[in-house]
Amino acid sequence: MAESTTLSILCLSLATALFLLLLFRFRILLWSKNRQHRLPPSPPSLPLIGHLHLFKKPLHRSLSNLASSHGPVLLLRFGSRLVVHVADPAVAEECLTIHDVTFANRPQLPSLRHLSNGFTTLGSSSYGPNWRNLRRIATIEVLSSHRLLRSSAVRAAEVRDLARRLFVSAKAATTPARADVKARAFELALNTVARMIAGKRYYGDDDDAATEEAERFRAMVREYFAMQGASSLQDFVPVLGMLDVGGANRRAIELSKKRNEWAQRLIDDHRAGKEQGRRTMVRDLLEMQASDPEAYSDKVIRALCLCVITETLRLHPIAPLMAPHESSADCSVAGYDIPAGTMLLVNVHAMHRDVSVWGEEAGTFSPERFENGKSDGKWMLPFGMGRRRCPGEGFAMKVVGLALSTLVQCFEWRRVGETEVDMAEGSRITMPKAVPLVALYLPRPEMVPALNALCE
Repeated sequence: MAESTTLSILCLSLATALFLLLLFRFRILLWSKNRQHRLPPSPPSLPLIGHLHLFKKPLHRSLSNLASSHGPVLLLRFGSRLVVHVADPAVAEECLTIHDVTFANRPQLPSLRHLSNGFTTLGSSSYGPNWRNLRRIATIEVLSSHRLLRSSAVRAAEVRDLARRLFVSAKAATTPARADVKARAFELALNTVARMIAGKRYYGDDDDAATEEAERFRAMVREYFAMQGASSLQDFVPVLGMLDVGGANRRAIELSKKRNEWAQRLIDDHRAGKEQGRRTMVRDLLEMQASDPEAYSDKVIRALCLCVITETLRLHPIAPLMAPHESSADCSVAGYDIPAGTMLLVNVHAMHRDVSVWGEEAGTFSPERFENGKSDGKWMLPFGMGRRRCPGEGFAMKVVGLALSTLVQCFEWRRVGETEVDMAEGSRITMPKAVPLVALYLPRPEMVPALNALCE
């Protein structure tokens, strides 16, 4: 009986997937024939999966190779989804300026439904009233220049604590101490954001970090990374989503519940006065809720807490492919006709290494290229462009600048061994290093008194 039911479900799922594929192909065919459309070039594809068989990890490298062979503007099929890939600065600028409103939507990928609370967070919401309200609050009330100035003490305190913990480890060692740079940077980013949002720390060696709540938060973050790291085929091959292969949908629902409970606890604690005296994002928004309950509802505050946290994770480090956009109407880009509902992938990684812009040494690390305005006017897109430009750009630059300058000023850094640092790229959306950076460090003698003072 069970086997018969399973077989029936499988047949129904396959039939549904085939129907959706035929409907998709018919829609594109009808769209093309109704008008004389000029579509971007497209490599040969396969039934059902489209061009998915062409991609190896990391995705941005595979897409760059396709662009080298077939052109910087490509029409691709990710299973049942139509995708336009852009690796040309001028075309990317056209998409995100002239057609900014058209491409202001986000694709509603099934794997993100629960992780984004039904596509209602700032990063996942499509262009409309909900997104405009969240964006306004984020840019004016949370991440404005005034708010960032007011939170400067938090950033400074977290960077000092990072230097203190590194110094304590170095003092206990008889040889140069070893640091997991990625882990330390991750803890700095999360602690800084958590203190700005809720006045709490979740990583470190103090009492706060040892609480049960902190461990729940860390477990939630680990689960989030595990799910984000697995690029889900169910987004593009619907039959896999119906079968919930690997239990991804169930895990996403559980994680969403935990995150909402965590965010609601923060709100309730602030409402009950448990965080009295601390100026935090949650407290500020609750004060505004009194005058405008709808615009600053608990749902909105929860969305911003998850948004801010999630965006910090996404920006650590910067993504090689911009977060995908989706067209809300037919439009023409670089002389090509793009149908409504097409996902837009902008390959920032490829454009930042474009030899026509940056010269033959485009792939070489050379900070000197930015000295004295040498690269003014050169095209870069690390935080996006247009309406969907990352509102956390100012915050990210301040944290990274302060942390990097402090670590360089306070410590001497060395490689582990004589081998060059492995710069191979990992396969996740944020392009981590395939091998996390571990380095040796020593306190600079002239900085020892100041570092000792941090330990008192």
